[in-house]
Amino acid sequence: MNFSAVTKQTNRGFLLLAIVFIVLSFVQCTPKHQVASSSQAGTKADHPDKGLKDYYKNYFPIGVAVSMASLHGPDSALIVKEFNSVTPENDMKMGPIHPSEDIYNWKNADKIVDFAVSHHIKIRGHNLCWHNQEAAWMFKGADGKPVTKELLLRRLKDHIFAVAGRYKGKIYAWDVVNEAVDDSDDTTQVYRKSNWYNICNGPDFIEAAFRYAHEADPQAKLYYNDYNSEHPVKREKIYKLLKKLIEDHVPIDGVGMQAHWKLYEPSPDELRKALDEVTSLGLKVQFTELDITIRLPQPKPAPGSTPPTPDPGYTPELEAKQIAQYKMAFDIFRQYKKFITSVTFWNVSDKYSWLDQRGGGLTGGVAAGENTPRTVRKAYPLLFNENLQRKNAYWSVVNF
Repeated sequence: MNFSAVTKQTNRGFLLLAIVFIVLSFVQCTPKHQVASSSQAGTKADHPDKGLKDYYKNYFPIGVAVSMASLHGPDSALIVKEFNSVTPENDMKMGPIHPSEDIYNWKNADKIVDFAVSHHIKIRGHNLCWHNQEAAWMFKGADGKPVTKELLLRRLKDHIFAVAGRYKGKIYAWDVVNEAVDDSDDTTQVYRKSNWYNICNGPDFIEAAFRYAHEADPQAKLYYNDYNSEHPVKREKIYKLLKKLIEDHVPIDGVGMQAHWKLYEPSPDELRKALDEVTSLGLKVQFTELDITIRLPQPKPAPGSTPPTPDPGYTPELEAKQIAQYKMAFDIFRQYKKFITSVTFWNVSDKYSWLDQRGGGLTGGVAAGENTPRTVRKAYPLLFNENLQRKNAYWSVVNF
């Protein structure tokens, strides 16, 4: 080989080395998010350490309803990773926390508050006045007869001052009054005929509860909380209540829409309409008890009838519908982010849901009522499966 040929071959070698060096340098210096740009944003591979609260840090807090069982074991780790707000599922309701006039059960509520504070998690209080899980003693006098309106309101004030006062500065928002609006299609009946309503001979207890809560903790945000808020008839009843409270200068900051939803409801139009009506009054919105069951209500079988079809479980078809409904909801939530101040899931995972013992198809106040013995029929309503793993519905919520 002559000298000229050797020189050309050497030059080609140097040129090849130079090209390889440049390519390697470019790859090493390119930011990771650019290298992964061809993959779908927000996938496990891209952000393994992010939780729901991180994906929505520029939108609103993401919360979860908790019990004492949630504070131990794998549930607690999941809560800390995924959520930045908690709601006590049952432990702050009037019946459990104040079972008799001179007795308060603070133990569980205190532990939930301590858990949240120690992990820098916000706390929603739930709730101060409700017709379910109520304290029966409040409505009776020493003679066993119904108390007067004046005595009932005084007892309500004492209760609210005790509970909201104890957690003043720790609980940032309260569901003050829960489910006081009538659930029927009777447009003339706005309010639920509860013990509160009957003894007060009207809805005065609602205004009183908000005023007491504001006195007990002037810094806490105060919410009226209800279910089926998207159904046209009930939506208008809730609107009527809210409008009256505002006109009467009652200290109310917003509305809690419970969001116990199904695969086919609410529709996008129903959800937007409900949001538009509330926000037109200058109020904020929190979705306070979100879950989307895959179940339809199960009718009680008639005597001698054929047993119902075996439960098919969490089928791909049902999963696809749930994914679509979750995606629809969060797409709208993000569009209304300037009005929405929190979204809270009702329970941590499909391992346990209040819906499992209610046929999975019921909605509304029974979410927080006492359980009654029923056949377990899994509802699979949340974003985490029974093994606490993220479901495909999770990714439909965070991939945007």
